[in-house]
Amino acid sequence: MLALTTGITWLLVGNVNKALNIGIAISAVKTVIYYLYERTWDHITLSMPP
Repeated sequence: MLALTTGITWLLVGNVNKALNIGIAISAVKTVIYYLYERTWDHITLSMPP
């Protein structure tokens, strides 16, 4: 996923270093969002009948 994000950013920006920095930053943000999403759903209980 990092390569895809970096590649698309490189096509849009035209600078490899900027694209790599943006790609790494976006991947870090996605990781944090995923962690928070999973923690949120872990605290939600759904009452399902057996």
